[in-house]
Amino acid sequence: MRLVNRLNQFQRLWQPSAGAPQQVTIAELAARCFCSERHMRTLLRQAQQAGWLSWQAQSGRGKRATLTFHVSPDALRSSLLEEVLKGAQPQHALELTQLAPEQLRHLLHPFLGGQWQNDAPTLRIPYYRSLEPVTPGFVAGRAEQHLAGQLFSGLTRFVADNPQPQGDLAHHWQTSADGIVWHFYIRSTLHWHNGERIETRQLQQRLQLLLNDPALARLFASVKRIEVTHARCLTFYLHHPDYWLPWRLASYCSRLAHPDDELLGSGPFRLTVFRPDRVRLESHDAWHLEHPLLKAIEYWITPQLFEREMGTSCRHPAQIAVGDPDELTALRPISTSISLGFCYLAIRQNARLSRPQAQRIMQMVHTSGMLHTLPLEENLITPSHEMLPGLPLPHWPERSEALPPRLTLVYHLPGELHTMAAQLQASFARLGCELTVIFHNAKNWAGCEQLASADLVMGDRLIGEAPEYTLEQWLRSDVLWPRLLSEADYNQLQTTLDKVQHHPQLEQRNTGLKAVLATLMEEARLTPLFNYRYQISAPPGVNGIHLNAWGWFDFTRAWLPPPEIGEGAGGRDAGALP
Repeated sequence: MRLVNRLNQFQRLWQPSAGAPQQVTIAELAARCFCSERHMRTLLRQAQQAGWLSWQAQSGRGKRATLTFHVSPDALRSSLLEEVLKGAQPQHALELTQLAPEQLRHLLHPFLGGQWQNDAPTLRIPYYRSLEPVTPGFVAGRAEQHLAGQLFSGLTRFVADNPQPQGDLAHHWQTSADGIVWHFYIRSTLHWHNGERIETRQLQQRLQLLLNDPALARLFASVKRIEVTHARCLTFYLHHPDYWLPWRLASYCSRLAHPDDELLGSGPFRLTVFRPDRVRLESHDAWHLEHPLLKAIEYWITPQLFEREMGTSCRHPAQIAVGDPDELTALRPISTSISLGFCYLAIRQNARLSRPQAQRIMQMVHTSGMLHTLPLEENLITPSHEMLPGLPLPHWPERSEALPPRLTLVYHLPGELHTMAAQLQASFARLGCELTVIFHNAKNWAGCEQLASADLVMGDRLIGEAPEYTLEQWLRSDVLWPRLLSEADYNQLQTTLDKVQHHPQLEQRNTGLKAVLATLMEEARLTPLFNYRYQISAPPGVNGIHLNAWGWFDFTRAWLPPPEIGEGAGGRDAGALP
């Protein structure tokens, strides 16, 4: 806070004359700055040596001296900001910007995006909210799920444009003919972020800790035990075949931290700062796969930057911004896509709400035009026409069954579901049904007591790199299903999923899973509502950015040309993917 105090004191000196020369005594300045006269003389001497002002004193106590200013507080703030940023002290930069939040965008834009700091390429990303701690297991936020893949490694890993898992900590794996025994062969040169060598026993210990989590225990229900059968081999013994096992181990929730420190990983980036206002990642020099091209990634938590006139939702897209305010037009969309993930509506069917009534609700949602007219800005969403590519919505029969006089809807984030809930409430009222709306202020169903009694449920389903498998994981692990379905229906669902996972061929498993999802939609238990439009915008000179399944980009592939070369750059990456 020393720089903040110096700037505050300079502001107090400046204000009475708005920068014009002042005839003033040391005593008056000391009173203005709430300090002793001796300390005031020290402050003036330091400011004069820094070139901020001139102090021409006259001999004799009480004599007035001339105070002349050479810089304004705004110019001084910008100068100090640039100084600390170039000196790799961004924590001081954020302290400086807190003095004048209304000027935050003006001050920060020249330092966001791609920068070379001490000959190391650094990418700064403005972000609209503080990140939640990223630890092994399930995490709720899209940004946190993506971050888990940058900080931690798994036995296997998904890579861009490939729905099949690839080697990570394990370089190969084999399974027995009956699919019961799986051997994962561990790389011989692996290191944690603190430089310690990774031992296979540590990976086994962390896997055992993960299996203690109830949701992950459901996901890995087929696993009987995990043994270290060789110094570089982990062996899984299963109760029954599960050919999704390499997919389960590649999921973000199965990434492995040190067994004694859940924040210590071995991924391509290591966590060096985690604060509400800033998160910093630095490349892991001993990472076992292709090394990142950037030295550091920083999230600057700056909600003030996300205002409506910027044309960017502060809730979903990831935006990288750089340049003076007058140069914001240089930003251009690098990559856009429609998310495979979706917001959904699920309906509990029982004596209170029948299947024909549930089908009428689904039919109303998709044929009334409600999803096309939601009052949301910026083309943030697009109505869903299929749950997955090749899995369209069913055509429910025309229904006219009266709805019950009262129903309850429970929903969680994202914020767009506030609008959807209000639309449903109004539509149900026109049908003679009073819809009670309950908002669970979270990104998942953890801790939601009302879920067990809800008639209708809305939430958000993120889709990872392997869409069919991601939904299989959802049906197995989410607390939604045992609470929404009857015990018999839930057990039948799990039995069907077990049958699907017995198929060695991926195509057969995907087909079987789509059949499960098609049945849930046909029976009006589940329907997607809308998908999000993902977009990343960046200035010329920030390269290697391609949207991934989370609406983010692989940090290991991003790169910056050196400043002298980058000044003239602005074209497409040579040899980059389209």
